[in-house]
Amino acid sequence: MSTVTALVSRSAIADNYRQMKKLAPKSKVLAVLKANAYGHGAVAMARELMRVNVDGLGVARLEEALELRAAGITSPILLLEGFAEQSDITRLITYQLETVIHSLEQITMLEQCQQQGRLKVWLKIDTGMNRLGLNSSEVVQAYQRLNQLEIVETPVNFMSHFACADELDNDFTARQIQAFFELVKEYDGQLSIANSAAILAWPDTHLDWVRTGISLYGCSAIEGKTGADFGLRPVMTLQTKVIAIKSITQGQYVGYGSTWQAKTDGKLAVIAVGYGDGYPRHAKTGTPVLINGKRYPIVGRVSMDMITVDLGQTSQVSCGDVVTLWGQGLPAEEIARWSDTISYEIMIKLTHRVEILFED
Repeated sequence: MSTVTALVSRSAIADNYRQMKKLAPKSKVLAVLKANAYGHGAVAMARELMRVNVDGLGVARLEEALELRAAGITSPILLLEGFAEQSDITRLITYQLETVIHSLEQITMLEQCQQQGRLKVWLKIDTGMNRLGLNSSEVVQAYQRLNQLEIVETPVNFMSHFACADELDNDFTARQIQAFFELVKEYDGQLSIANSAAILAWPDTHLDWVRTGISLYGCSAIEGKTGADFGLRPVMTLQTKVIAIKSITQGQYVGYGSTWQAKTDGKLAVIAVGYGDGYPRHAKTGTPVLINGKRYPIVGRVSMDMITVDLGQTSQVSCGDVVTLWGQGLPAEEIARWSDTISYEIMIKLTHRVEILFED
């Protein structure tokens, strides 16, 4: 067994998916497994979601979709970034993958394709994110061109993506909603605009499909909230062990750069994890860890393989005790805030040294 383990809860996966269904009862739910399922293991996550009859899966890139198909995953899969080369179209059809269409160049590639078969497409409209998506002036042309192609299943579906749905007091989301509805009001086809934040906070966006990313893994997509506030359970619990207990006297420094100085005599625990495992290097002094059900603060800089924890003057912590870095009992959102980042990033940055173990 690896020194650092990520325990992934099967029951939490199922519960969180059901919670998304409960929050958007009239919508189908696309479970997003991009970036190795946000660090949780895409193939294993897909298999667990198939057990609860997932409506569909979303990935960013073609290689991610092909990995799932090679592992025997038969659920519908949507390629959220779409395809980049004409040769990709053959594989989309062969492996029965759906694709986002976000540019007129992609439509030209479809028009030039000689491949037999049918392809389900989602026309992505840019309603203000200014990343992927067709401008409003291109939508009519794109729709008409797609409908003339035998390779494209009709009716064409429509989607967009929010820029600020996690900010509840930002009216930009309302403007995006209005723009989307105005552009698609005359068309048939299924509609999707809600991401995790919108599922939690913008019920008017729960259309034919919603797309759950971070919330599927038990974290909140809303600023200042945790997954527990929305009835979600952490799927991943990252753990390591105490490998040393050291005494320290008042005035002594700890770690690289001597950035922390002991104010009193006390004890330190050295725990076997660091940025070499993907733990955030910029986690500040004071970032909590959980040992034997009690919180203790990190002190000094996170190093490649080890972190030092202040146990205070009295403690029952011993070598070999399990340390929870985030997950059950310690929200990943909280650790992310201490590291000036988001829960998405700390989970997907786990390295190959971390063993992912699925448990009930």
